[in-house]
Amino acid sequence: MAERPPLPLSGQVAGAIDWWREAGLDCDFVDDATDWLAPPEEAEAPAAPAIDTRAAEPPRELVPSVEPARRVDVDKSSWPTDLAAFRDWWLATDALDTGGAFPRVPPAGPAKAGLMIVVNQPEEGDRDTLLSGPDGALLQGFMRAAQIAPETVYLASLLPRHDTAPDWDAIRAAGLGELLAHHIGLVAPGRILFLGRNIPPLLGHDMAQGPAILRNINHKDASIPAMGAGGLADMRRSARRRERFWRCWLDWTYGET
Repeated sequence: MAERPPLPLSGQVAGAIDWWREAGLDCDFVDDATDWLAPPEEAEAPAAPAIDTRAAEPPRELVPSVEPARRVDVDKSSWPTDLAAFRDWWLATDALDTGGAFPRVPPAGPAKAGLMIVVNQPEEGDRDTLLSGPDGALLQGFMRAAQIAPETVYLASLLPRHDTAPDWDAIRAAGLGELLAHHIGLVAPGRILFLGRNIPPLLGHDMAQGPAILRNINHKDASIPAMGAGGLADMRRSARRRERFWRCWLDWTYGET
């Protein structure tokens, strides 16, 4: 991949200001993070009536599905080798999970994208589009600040549907890391950004406490530069995490790697 010229200092400053503005912050006069970026609190919902579990089981609709993913089909020859077919398979195959209260959400973007972004899972409100809620809004703000055209990005999730309580040991055992590696191979991106600290370990990469420039992701004959960071939901709650991520992004993109 051709090296991009270093971004001028003025461009870096402007990008950082846009990043904070998109996050909703106009000014700050203290070093410690505050709760100014937290969404407004909603009025408390009326308390649900007590349920006597001794007499009957709770209604099924009140019990969220937290079943871990089943083992992905070990016959890898059955995995689609075409990206468009993979998207259809992602939505339809019963080899991925055991169902749940939330729909599966497809990945989106072009093959051979300049950047592939992988998140842990869809947002709770996602239906047809991945990251259609507040996490997606933060990501869009970041891409504008970083001068990344959305149409050049391939956006994917490790899990096919939202899970209220992911069991990461079970997810690892289910082979979803292997499936993600296959997915990456079909996309063949120029670079990869993992937004979720549980994702790189599934591909054999240990994460430090902060954002990290990882060893290249090797898939068959390709070696793809990669960066790992925390999830978008965590960044929304912490100005310091956003700042740390932004600095690491600039180092990865314009510094020496």
